[in-house]
Amino acid sequence: MATSDAMNKSATTPKTAIVLMNLGGPDKMSSVYPFLLNLFLDPAILRVPFFIRPLLARIIAFARKKPASENYKLLGGKSPLLELTEEQAQALEAALSDSNVKCFIAMRYWHPFSDEAAAAVKAWNPDEVVLLPLYPQHSTTTTGSSFTAWREAAAKVGLIKPTRSICCYHSDPGFVASTAAIVRESYEKARAELDPAIPLRVLFSAHGLPESIVKAGDPYQHQVERTTQAVLRQMNLPDLDTLVCYQSRATPQKWIGPSTEDEIERAGHEKVALLIVPIAFVSEHSETLVELDIEYREVAEHAGVPAYFRTPTQNCDPGFIASLADLVRRSLGRPTGLCSFAGSRTCYKPHSDCPHARAGAPAPPGPDAVTAEPTKLPRAA
Repeated sequence: MATSDAMNKSATTPKTAIVLMNLGGPDKMSSVYPFLLNLFLDPAILRVPFFIRPLLARIIAFARKKPASENYKLLGGKSPLLELTEEQAQALEAALSDSNVKCFIAMRYWHPFSDEAAAAVKAWNPDEVVLLPLYPQHSTTTTGSSFTAWREAAAKVGLIKPTRSICCYHSDPGFVASTAAIVRESYEKARAELDPAIPLRVLFSAHGLPESIVKAGDPYQHQVERTTQAVLRQMNLPDLDTLVCYQSRATPQKWIGPSTEDEIERAGHEKVALLIVPIAFVSEHSETLVELDIEYREVAEHAGVPAYFRTPTQNCDPGFIASLADLVRRSLGRPTGLCSFAGSRTCYKPHSDCPHARAGAPAPPGPDAVTAEPTKLPRAA
């Protein structure tokens, strides 16, 4: 009976390919340098004249090979990101078992690349495609770059199917609720372990960007702040000491701030315990398992932070997977092309690198209107 039901569903329900997009990571130690080279050859990452980029990318990748290799040694010689994404894909398929869907994975800088994913999607021959980046907040350096790579890959293999691209879900109610539940649980555990006399500060840490990219119109920082605001509203803990900060600075130029490392050192001076929340990552990888858990913990110990805690990423959290399934279902009810979690543009007018701005879509009325000013999060006292 189950087999018959599956056959009937296959015959009557449109086939939907869901392409999960993420950064990727080396699958063995010998992959570290080519992974880094792919990263810095991306014009969305290294924004220099095209004739300089190949040489400069090789110089930077070579310089970062040794420290990156040391990090991956701590993780067993490879990134865990592909395996975790495969688990998310399986969980998402299960959450959408009432539909005729299949998940594919397209990594940006290491296998499986978009070319491989596009060929696999074409072989499955779906009726429609949904691009679902595992970046809740849109940036030209992540989602934007992945979309570009997918368009090129699809054209290369001749994949011509109706496609919906979910550009962001930074304030999606389901995503926010599931994230807030994870943060609140870790906060309550941390608070229970601490002496009541010791204050606890929550640092929402996101991957940083060069300030020049944000000033050019990238909506990422705005969307990170929107996520944090929404999560805090959902948690409903009055007088919580919080701050948004940014980690993983990779170039000498000025990056958006404040930096996570600086805020850890400040907390040490003020004798404030810390809970670090990786607000822009939904899977564990080197920047959570090494940078946050090892490197920044050492910074905290040397700075005299009374206690250091870290909220886990979503991985296969049931609430998070359910929110992704809901995003997919809602996208299928909309026209093909770009859509945010809200269906259209959610960014303010100055964020001209919002993909909807480039597509000419207006921002909706209300708190996200193009004339509105973003609400600034309070800085920790």
